[in-house]
Amino acid sequence: MPAYVVFMRDETVDPVALAEYSAKADASFEGHAMTLLADYGPLEVLEGDKIEGAVILEFPDMDAARAWYFSPDYQATAQHRFRGARYRGFIVGGV
Repeated sequence: MPAYVVFMRDETVDPVALAEYSAKADASFEGHAMTLLADYGPLEVLEGDKIEGAVILEFPDMDAARAWYFSPDYQATAQHRFRGARYRGFIVGGV
């Protein structure tokens, strides 16, 4: 069953750190089966607080999503995202 990693950016706090994250993020997917489904395209918040943007990544299953997220390559890259903005993120299983 597919799994989806969803990131919601609440607020940018350091645009330079966020730009560094953006420049390095694609390399973290090397060796991981991932399909990019949404990447900061137009959005409409239907419920809850406003967000600046969202990303949705599809992986073959929960284990593959976890393997990418917790990989040393992504965790090193994610440090720039953590400094650059406040995010919420989760993995959800598909049907």
